[in-house]
Amino acid sequence: MESVFKLLDSLEIEYTVYEHPAVFTVNEARQCEIELDFGETKNLFLRNKKGDKHFLVVIEALKQLDLKKLGNKIGEKNISFASPERLLKHLGLTPGSVSPFGLINNIDKNVVLIIDQDLLKNEMLGFHPNINTRTIVLKTEVFLEIMNSLGYKILVENL
Repeated sequence: MESVFKLLDSLEIEYTVYEHPAVFTVNEARQCEIELDFGETKNLFLRNKKGDKHFLVVIEALKQLDLKKLGNKIGEKNISFASPERLLKHLGLTPGSVSPFGLINNIDKNVVLIIDQDLLKNEMLGFHPNINTRTIVLKTEVFLEIMNSLGYKILVENL
């Protein structure tokens, strides 16, 4: 978590932090008393059948992701959710705290970041800072710049 704040502060990025009880699902997060003036996100850590490719998918909180459709779009069959062990190994995170900021911990840059194009319509987005007791809200364009600065090519898809 501290590495996220250090990164944002070093880049002189403006953001707002909301503290709340630990949340593990979108429904739990929606129960928090946070003014929703930002795009709510759901972050899913996935893998291909062989387990040699991993994907972090960021979609609108209330959308349902069709894994078969996603697999077809990215040329992978049998996409499924990665285990908590894989999540910890590749992003240094535990279930409930999945966030694009976990890519800070992905030294090998071997996770593909996929963002739902509908999210980009929001001026602001909210994410956990690698812990599920806080939410960071920042400008969408700034978020994309941060991900690019970390060396990630972003796939924008209609999910």
